[in-house]
Amino acid sequence: MIQDERFTVSRVPVVDTYALRAKVLRNGGPPEAARITGDDDPGVATYAATDADGTVVGCVGLFPEPCPDLPEHPGKGWRIRGMATEDGWRGTGVGTQVLKAALDHVAAEGGGLVWCNARTSAAEFYRRAGFVEIGEHWDDPEIGPHVRMWRAV
Repeated sequence: MIQDERFTVSRVPVVDTYALRAKVLRNGGPPEAARITGDDDPGVATYAATDADGTVVGCVGLFPEPCPDLPEHPGKGWRIRGMATEDGWRGTGVGTQVLKAALDHVAAEGGGLVWCNARTSAAEFYRRAGFVEIGEHWDDPEIGPHVRMWRAV
């Protein structure tokens, strides 16, 4: 658990993150629109930042999945999915601390390669956390421009 004076980051059931994921990542759709295939896999770890009222203000899902661009990389592959921060909480450290919890989880599991399909608007955030781009940028017709990024843990 990560404790900050404004929020707490802890592992949570994935369903606790659906409302925020839908709002931020699915243009305000219903919570069920944020469900990702594999969310219920027992190997998936979901972390959320909650404010003093218990409202989820940031979240991330960590899926055991090898990176398709780096199949020979030693160690287990972990994919970041469903990472979101509430608009009013961006720039306050919530995203950084939620991502730190995910990376700490990977380290506790023996390390490996962590990767994501990042929206290009979030690429700088991931770069600051040590991620590098791999491959070409592409446009997802439903959610916009992306780039794959990775880092070792």
